[in-house]
Amino acid sequence: MDLSSGQFQLIYNSFSFGTATFFAATLFFWLGLSLVSKEYKLAVIITGLVTFIAGYHYLRIFESWNDAYTAVDGVVTATGASFNVAYRYVDWLLTVPLLLIELILVMGLSKSETVRKGITLGGAAALMILLGYPGEVSGGIDSTRLVWGILSMIPFLYIVYSLFVGLSASINSQPQEVRGLISLARYVVIGSWFFYPIVYFAPFVVPMDGGTATAVIEVGYTVADVVAKAFFGVLIFTIAVRKSNQAAA
Repeated sequence: MDLSSGQFQLIYNSFSFGTATFFAATLFFWLGLSLVSKEYKLAVIITGLVTFIAGYHYLRIFESWNDAYTAVDGVVTATGASFNVAYRYVDWLLTVPLLLIELILVMGLSKSETVRKGITLGGAAALMILLGYPGEVSGGIDSTRLVWGILSMIPFLYIVYSLFVGLSASINSQPQEVRGLISLARYVVIGSWFFYPIVYFAPFVVPMDGGTATAVIEVGYTVADVVAKAFFGVLIFTIAVRKSNQAAA
């Protein structure tokens, strides 16, 4: 695969940005735990855990990228070491179910409903990641990637349906002060998650050479991760703080 110097630097800088964003977000969430009542601390702890896991894996992705390519005098050369895309999928396997769980926890549902929705949505999220992985590591833009990508869309669409239909009544029963934020958090999950299949299938829609496809995929996934984890986490933290303040009033 031929990478231009610009493509290499764009991917390099996006990985650097993602790593810094996730570790900074982790500090913000965990240092802010004192602002949250006991009822919502677990949701904020998990929010910080999501960004910490993401930060660790982005650090490993960053290292793997630097091991796989060198850029000297504007010339990018493959070293022979493989760029490990598995780090990204291990990250998603851990963080994507937790993202849904933190949303459920901050809503303050009954224990039985929290467990039921956490298991079903978290399980669907894990299945979505597991089905997408074989296509991502197939080594090309081919039928293998296409088939596994389509299969991973099945649990993805179930999650979308559950967030818009299954949680609607629960969201409408939330206090007026946070109802809009919780609804926004739901839209952020769906909007950012729709970006993943767009990036995944983009090379099938728009013809790209190897370097361009790699840049689109890696930078696109990074943007989606930052929105889905760090920005979404800020919404969860804000909801937890507002609910805590309301309870204390």
